[in-house]
Amino acid sequence: MTGTPRPRSRSARHRTWPCCRQCCGVALDLGSERTRVWASGRGVILDVPTVTFPGDGGLHPIQRATIIDVPGTALMLDRLLGHRLPHAARPMFILTTPVLSGPAFREAARAAVERLRPHGVLTVPAARAVATAAGADLSRPLLVVDLGAHVTEVVLLTDGFVTDARRTALGLSDLDSRTPPARIVDAAVAMITTMLEQDRTTQTLDALRRGVLLAGGGALRPDIVYRLSGQLHAPVTPVPAPHTAAVRGAGRLLEAAQAHPSTSGLTESTHPQ
Repeated sequence: MTGTPRPRSRSARHRTWPCCRQCCGVALDLGSERTRVWASGRGVILDVPTVTFPGDGGLHPIQRATIIDVPGTALMLDRLLGHRLPHAARPMFILTTPVLSGPAFREAARAAVERLRPHGVLTVPAARAVATAAGADLSRPLLVVDLGAHVTEVVLLTDGFVTDARRTALGLSDLDSRTPPARIVDAAVAMITTMLEQDRTTQTLDALRRGVLLAGGGALRPDIVYRLSGQLHAPVTPVPAPHTAAVRGAGRLLEAAQAHPSTSGLTESTHPQ
């Protein structure tokens, strides 16, 4: 007896995930070197180069925390996620944003995500997402140093909100014989020193005494952790799984916002039905 043939399942690479309008969410961390994606119910599903298309000829639409090519970024997101999203679904998205990239980055990122027909878009400062992933106590001032591939950012969080920030266009990809790790550490220490000098409260000092939370690729470099702690005379704690901390934290914030939207404190742009 011959039964009705079962439809051939999609490969893991092209498989969609269960999604309903109330529960489906996607977190995006758009870095200049890597793009990372988190999905409801699945966790981190992608950690890939930030290029418009695979191969040696791929263009880089995001450079040093700036989206220089919105159509190229949209094309990349469509290539990565278009076949993974259920056809009729309109997920809620959350985007991590570099603190000092301002409204320009947020608007460019939202414009790129439009290609995926989102139900709505939330944005969160990357430093807050990192702190959330680390399970940090945000009721106390916290210093977050994000040492990435092309940018180093120092952020002071107070009650979970950004109250001060500094950035330099210098990252791990710049390390060579003329740019040793010490130069990046010196830059981070100089930014924190400036924050201390200009802070008319005790928040930066209180945060420094508590210790620094280190994210990005620098968190995997013992030499950088040791040198940074020595120069600051303060503990430096690497974030667990630092490369995906921002997108994982954003995913947790998205889940919280969907459950209790009035208490999320995130920025939203809602798309009409």
